[in-house]
Amino acid sequence: MAPIKPVAASLLVDRLQRPLRDLRISVTDRCNFRCTYCMPKEIFNKDYPYLARESLLSFEEITRLARLFHGLGVEKIRLTGGEPLMRKNIDALIEMLSHIEGLDLTLTTNGALLPKKAQALANAGLKRITVSLDSLDDSVFKAMNDVDFPVAKVIEGIDAAAQAGLLPIKINMVVKKGVNEQSILPMARFFKQRGEILRFIEYMDVGHTNGWRMDEVVSAREIIDIIHQEMPLEPIDPNYTGEVAQRWRYQDGSGEIGVIASVTQAFCKDCTRARISTEGKLYTCLFAHSGNDLRALLRNHATDEQVKTAIGHIWQARRDQYSEIRHKNTTPSPKIEMSYIGG
Repeated sequence: MAPIKPVAASLLVDRLQRPLRDLRISVTDRCNFRCTYCMPKEIFNKDYPYLARESLLSFEEITRLARLFHGLGVEKIRLTGGEPLMRKNIDALIEMLSHIEGLDLTLTTNGALLPKKAQALANAGLKRITVSLDSLDDSVFKAMNDVDFPVAKVIEGIDAAAQAGLLPIKINMVVKKGVNEQSILPMARFFKQRGEILRFIEYMDVGHTNGWRMDEVVSAREIIDIIHQEMPLEPIDPNYTGEVAQRWRYQDGSGEIGVIASVTQAFCKDCTRARISTEGKLYTCLFAHSGNDLRALLRNHATDEQVKTAIGHIWQARRDQYSEIRHKNTTPSPKIEMSYIGG
């Protein structure tokens, strides 16, 4: 392999001067749900060509990449999918990653397998977790997950995570007009009482199989107004530069919520996130249509320095700002599926 000029981590910013701080790693392209906004059943059926096992990054390859990204400035790694808890022996991967000193390691799950796996995840070194739940109404939730999975089982998983010490727990709710906007207030009331942080996510044009339309988006502003009328809110500062959720706290001091407004209030200018797909491709934007193959470098015996240099050059060439150039009449263009690179 030809030598490549090294890139210094301290200089690792993209063309818009955004540093690399967050990495999301998809560990499987499979999921036990068929959420209509992510993996609709008519596309992701028994004939869908999921990745073969040998195509997936091994735990050793994932850990090596995580260590190299950490050396380039990444502070937080989130394991995603598909559904990450479907990856066999996921706790073994977490145990390997937990030995990277100073790394903030978390995971996003639909919660279905949490009752059985929460304690093992905590024992392996996972510190906190995010659970996706789109409604407390069983009929609405079952229609959205499209596999007849009940709300009670997700709540059981959240309780198991809390019992195991995976705190703080955050709850993600994707809001789609005409589907589950009536669940906004019940969800806010329920998790306010429990003390868990609920984050509302605008329905996004990720991938090309979910039939996204702008008129199905419930805006962050609308969501805040709905809650504020019953439970007054006030804005609070982000925890760190580049945080995706706008934070709001209840004026009575009983907790906070977040809204992720990548459609109506783009945050590209502060985006510090990269994504690695299940088969080892590096994507520099959630809305990307192509990635860069890191697995080939790993399996062609590239040195750590060569891999880091390749990553550095990819990031330094980055100029993604899809959400900021989108307008409401945009016709969705082909993009990689969210189930392939995580949220």
